[in-house]
Amino acid sequence: MATLCLSSSSSLKLKEISAFHSFPTNANFSSKPFCENLPVNHALYCERRLQQVPESWKWRTKTSFFPFFSTKSKDIESLKLELFEAIAPLDRGAEATTEDQKLVDQIASKLEAANKVKEPLKSSLLNGKWELLYTTSQSILQTKRPKILRPNGKIYQAINADTLRAQNMETWPFFNQATANLVPINERRVAVKFDSFKIAGLISIKSRGSGRGQLEITYLDEELRISRGNQGNLFILRMVDPSYRVPL
Repeated sequence: MATLCLSSSSSLKLKEISAFHSFPTNANFSSKPFCENLPVNHALYCERRLQQVPESWKWRTKTSFFPFFSTKSKDIESLKLELFEAIAPLDRGAEATTEDQKLVDQIASKLEAANKVKEPLKSSLLNGKWELLYTTSQSILQTKRPKILRPNGKIYQAINADTLRAQNMETWPFFNQATANLVPINERRVAVKFDSFKIAGLISIKSRGSGRGQLEITYLDEELRISRGNQGNLFILRMVDPSYRVPL
């Protein structure tokens, strides 16, 4: 209909103008530019009809420029909620079945596809202490051990992108820690080189260079981080302290 109203043909029929209810919602509702090229009698009619446009249609024109962004943000929040609900009963992944792992991976993959932070290693959102909510890493979960001999307290990972330092921290019952240097491979992936370990929070041991790996940050926002290791393990973490600094 926007094209129709730009016509200067004198044969324009009033019933064609009355079809304005079907024009796109991003049309210009300013009556003068919308009807200025019509013959005089048709232009007056057009202006009168435009004055009768429901307020709901006018409101839609103001918001129709941003539906993609609002829908995408809504979808991300829905996916995050779905992810948190899926991992909540899984004891950080220790109780996850194969089907549970597939479901969590599918939801994580959808979030990764919607990731807005394309260069996480340059983002301040990365800095701080993150709590591990879920992983598929057996070296962390230790599911083959009796539960009493597993890390049963909270597990944290801290990262500071500006100093390229990382720290893993277990709580009850072992209180083990490890610190590492991060070497960027690209804007999302780093090589992890551990340089020291602390046993039971007391005994410090320097690394001999054997502790190495890679980590790719595949989703990042102010509260959620998804990462994948070079052995295919999935890590889902929640921000708990953005002010925390990893020791140099």
